[in-house]
Amino acid sequence: MDLLRFTTAGSVDDGKSTLIGRLLYDSKSIFEDQMEAVAEASKDRGMDDDGVPNLALLTDGLRAEREQGITIDVAYRYFATPRRKFIIADTPGHVQYTRNMVTGASTADLAVILVDAKRGVQTQSKRHAFIASLLGIPHVVVAVNKMDLVDYSEEVFDAIVDEFSAFAGKLDLRDIDFIPVSALKGDNVVDRSENMDWYEGSTMLHHLEHVSLTGDKNLRDFRFPVQTVIRPDQTFRGFAGTVASGAIRPGEEILALPAGTRSTVESITTLNGDLDEARAGEAVVITLTDEIDVSRGDMLVRPQNVPEVETGVEAMMCWMAEEPLQSNRHYILRHTTREVKAFVDEIVYRVDVNTLHREDSDTLQLNEIGRVRVTTAAPLFFDPYRQAKATGAFVLIDPYSNATVAAGMIRGAAQSPDEIAGRAARLERSADAAAASEARQVSPNVVWEGLNIPREQREAAQGHQAAVLWFTGLSGSGKTTVAREVERRLFDAGVKTMLLDGDQVRHGLNGDLGFSAGDRRENVRRIGEVARLFFESGAVTLCTFVSPYRTDRDRVRALVPEGRFIEIHVDVDVETAQERDPKGIYAKAQAGEITNLTGIDAPYEAPEAPELTLKTADQSVQDAVEAVLAALAEAGIVERGA
Repeated sequence: MDLLRFTTAGSVDDGKSTLIGRLLYDSKSIFEDQMEAVAEASKDRGMDDDGVPNLALLTDGLRAEREQGITIDVAYRYFATPRRKFIIADTPGHVQYTRNMVTGASTADLAVILVDAKRGVQTQSKRHAFIASLLGIPHVVVAVNKMDLVDYSEEVFDAIVDEFSAFAGKLDLRDIDFIPVSALKGDNVVDRSENMDWYEGSTMLHHLEHVSLTGDKNLRDFRFPVQTVIRPDQTFRGFAGTVASGAIRPGEEILALPAGTRSTVESITTLNGDLDEARAGEAVVITLTDEIDVSRGDMLVRPQNVPEVETGVEAMMCWMAEEPLQSNRHYILRHTTREVKAFVDEIVYRVDVNTLHREDSDTLQLNEIGRVRVTTAAPLFFDPYRQAKATGAFVLIDPYSNATVAAGMIRGAAQSPDEIAGRAARLERSADAAAASEARQVSPNVVWEGLNIPREQREAAQGHQAAVLWFTGLSGSGKTTVAREVERRLFDAGVKTMLLDGDQVRHGLNGDLGFSAGDRRENVRRIGEVARLFFESGAVTLCTFVSPYRTDRDRVRALVPEGRFIEIHVDVDVETAQERDPKGIYAKAQAGEITNLTGIDAPYEAPEAPELTLKTADQSVQDAVEAVLAALAEAGIVERGA
């Protein structure tokens, strides 16, 4: 017996809870003690109708909902008929509970949108249709309720069908049906109505029992996110998880992402024995014929049918937190079984869910929906949400509170090569380029190659951990002087190091960049990627850059694991830096020979919470070096005494 998950939504008092109660009541799916409790509650509140209890109370489970007569939270109910099992998500209809509807409808196969026959299509009805379209719900039923209040008029029903259909034509709704019902009286819910002989379609329950689900699952694109590695002993090594989409059989070849290594499926195991085939939605353990490196968060796919592998995605996102979206901070992005650090680079537009108008915005508030561009610290293996929900959906998590703050539906990669080139050209021309956040760029048609020797093995062999020490401050603050002495001390103690200095990289790698705001961001982006590669080689990587913008420094921080990025603010005032002026650049700026000098005519955003602050106007170089080495020892990067 198959399972249908469906959700209900509508405007206030459209009768969602009553409709579900009628379905349960007329299909004999309510226990006697439940019915007695509802009857008693109805009588106490004077809500029974000619001795018939208020069936809405079967689903309005929260006390606040019952007292107010509205649905606030998502209420789940389960019932079954001889033909099919059902899970109902009764979602709130109010705009301030949009996040609840998104949550309840995210796994639905079908959405029932109620429209009050007397009031007609309301703004909230359109909003619910938009959300159903956004979530890619395959089937939609518009239940025109309270037909008893309009004398079961066919003309009223037809007018609502025409108006709703005209609006739905603007959306991506593939399968829409309209059913006239009276949930209160029971017309066309379970039993066919004698009051609407002009209607020749199915009743609500008949439609729910017979709607076809066979074409809804993606059985073409095999995607298997690895949940965990099972190795009880040396004779067995299996990869556990749930098949997100597609199907796989023993003997078929697979490709492991991100490593890009190939193998063949040896067996597909479950608690009930081996399977000849695993299909979408099934939880299994897959064993391979070869011993390849696969861990949690990796994905098994077919070599000829791979998902997109990118660090930048464009998505529709619903914001679910009280605190608004901040584009200058990092979040944790959870996608399938993979968790990575992420930034929301840009809000392309915000959608007015009542009118579908697109609006400019630099943030998203609670319950708002917008199109965004997101950059991740490591590649995602994804398909567009329309193609495969499981690999096209993600959530954002606040790393400090561990609360889920957003749900996203991926539309595709953030940028095409042409868009990247066009954006770079616009940055050169645009006066407000300083406000643009550059996404991490990835060449097209490439697959992330894992390191041959993992960093952890290198660290174990070297006897110390890898880290990125990021020295930031004004030119002339002493960043390079201190960093060079720190590197010498570490090197003499046997620590593997690499010093990346701002002047050095501008002689080669970044020789094509100037000092505009956009070029400064690109300078830090490139060196951040280089620093990450040295970090993965096991080195303590010292970076000395003015790096004036907090967002850019935070992006580099997000490239390495928590606790391995040590931000060191070399703090001097601009007057002290001008007095030192070891390179003569302040004198040139005062003479008008150069512009965009940080601290003079370009801003510097000091770190808000650096791991270490050095006051080199008051500290000797030796004292500053000792402070850095002490911070490294305290963080467990190197042993004390280095």
